[in-house]
Amino acid sequence: MSKPHRIVLGVTGSIAAYRAAELASTLTKEGVEVDVVLTDEALRFITALTFAVLTRREVYTRENDAMRDGQPAHISLADEADLVVVAPATAHLIAQLAHGLAPDLLTSLLLSTPAPVLIAPAMNGKMWHHPATQDNVILLRKRGVEFIGPEAGLLACGYEGLGRLWPVAEIAREIFSRLK
Repeated sequence: MSKPHRIVLGVTGSIAAYRAAELASTLTKEGVEVDVVLTDEALRFITALTFAVLTRREVYTRENDAMRDGQPAHISLADEADLVVVAPATAHLIAQLAHGLAPDLLTSLLLSTPAPVLIAPAMNGKMWHHPATQDNVILLRKRGVEFIGPEAGLLACGYEGLGRLWPVAEIAREIFSRLK
């Protein structure tokens, strides 16, 4: 019997964080072990308990409190992941990763993992199109980080444009295509 795939799902502080719960549920139902890491900002939109119930696994929220199997969680999770997915990813997270900043558990994990990294952005279209954000995306792509989305449509802020998180089914399809 083959070992189940394991992904880390990073969730950042976006209104689209509620859609990450559906993604975690979808992946878990398909037999993927999903370890969820929530930033402090994500916790303003959704609770750790939601993800714990959906994945039936421990959820990680703070670097200083997070130990796992006698190691800092960012190291053990980074080493065990087949894929690291950040959905939704804010402009802030993208900038931190592009510049090698690691102020929290999720960014420390992203800088530590040998696994492929897949980022699903979600933000206001003006933020997505800003030259700083686009430069950060270009830099991360050069380093091998893959991006899925964003898509165009009505944004939570009421604007219309590019910046919506991709549909959960499409994100899941992209994840499964990388886990084969």
